[in-house]
Amino acid sequence: MAGHSQFSNIMHRKGAQDKKRAKVFAKLIREVTVAAKSGMPDPDANPRLRSAIIACRAANMPKENIDRAIKKVAGGDEGENYDEVRYEGYGPGGTAIIVEALTDNRNRTASDIRTAFAKNGGNLAETGSVSFMFDKMGSIHYRGEIGSVDIVFEAALEAGAEDVENDEIGHTIFCQPEDFHKVSEALSDALGDPESAKLVWRPQNTIEVGEKEAGSIILLLESLEDNDDVQRIAANFEISDETMAKLSV
Repeated sequence: MAGHSQFSNIMHRKGAQDKKRAKVFAKLIREVTVAAKSGMPDPDANPRLRSAIIACRAANMPKENIDRAIKKVAGGDEGENYDEVRYEGYGPGGTAIIVEALTDNRNRTASDIRTAFAKNGGNLAETGSVSFMFDKMGSIHYRGEIGSVDIVFEAALEAGAEDVENDEIGHTIFCQPEDFHKVSEALSDALGDPESAKLVWRPQNTIEVGEKEAGSIILLLESLEDNDDVQRIAANFEISDETMAKLSV
C-alpha cells in the first residue's frame, strides 16, 4: 500500500483518527459550504455537493449538521468565503506531495505550509510540478470485515469502479471522478456505508523510502493534516512492512 493511505493506516493504528474527529468534521463542513456556494445548494443538481455529502456520511457526521450548512447557504448567509488553493512540493527522499486547501487567508496558509515543508526536509515547488504524476480519482474505503476480497471486488465491478486495493486495514475502491456518486451509491447498497469516501490524487508510481525518510515524511504529513485549512493530502511514497512496523510502535 502506498502514499497517503499508508499514513492513514499508521494514524489508525495510533488511534489518532478519533481524537481528531472534531477537526475532521470542521473540514468536511467547510467543503460542504464551498460546494453549495459554487453551484446550486441542491445535491441532485450539484455533483460537488453530492460528493461532499457522501464524505460527510462516511465520517458518520450527523445529518442535521450537513443540512444546517446547506440551509445557511440556501438562505443567503454568505458567512466566510474560502479560496481553493493547491500546493505542490517535494518531501524527504524526493517524494512528490500535493496539498489541497480551502482558506480565507492565502498568505497565512501559504506561509504555514511552506514552513511545514521546510521543517521536515521538504520544499514547495511550482503548481503543476508534481500533479502530472497523479490521477484524480474517487476513493471509497471499507474495513476488512465488510467481506472477502472476492465479495468486494465483485461489488466494485458491478458498481462500475476501475480498481480495488486490499491490505490489512481494508479495501479501497477507485473510480473516475465523474462516476463517484453513482459508484458510491451502488457500493452503499451492496456493502453498506463506507468508512470514507472522497476524491483523491492517486499516484501513478511510487518511491520506496527508508526508515529515516519515512519518519520525516510522517512528521511532515502530520503537520500538514493538523492545519485547519488543509483539506486533502496526496503523496507517492512507498514504505516496506518492516519499516511500517517500526513507525507504528
